[in-house]
Amino acid sequence: MENTEKFGVLNIDSTSYKTRLSGKFQKRVPYKAVNPKFVLSFIPGTVLDILVKKGQIVSKGEDLMILDAMKMQNKLKSAVDGKIKEIPVNKGDKVSKGMVLLVLE
Repeated sequence: MENTEKFGVLNIDSTSYKTRLSGKFQKRVPYKAVNPKFVLSFIPGTVLDILVKKGQIVSKGEDLMILDAMKMQNKLKSAVDGKIKEIPVNKGDKVSKGMVLLVLE
């Protein structure tokens, strides 16, 4: 009986391994680094308060808005220094996970 399985090459830390690769593995989406200029909702919730205005200069670590999620109030902070370019949500809006809450220049 002949083995007709197809093998692929997996590279881990500059070492190549000949192994079976599942279809799910082959169709995976490559990792993409998060853009720090976009503040995203990390959990579904409600925007309780927006602490900044469009055009305002903010520094790294400064509070931007308060998101109420799972009965907790989460202060979202700036990951970088910048200027507020856009605020696509309003106070009281319900947001889903991964939704853009604020954009920095």
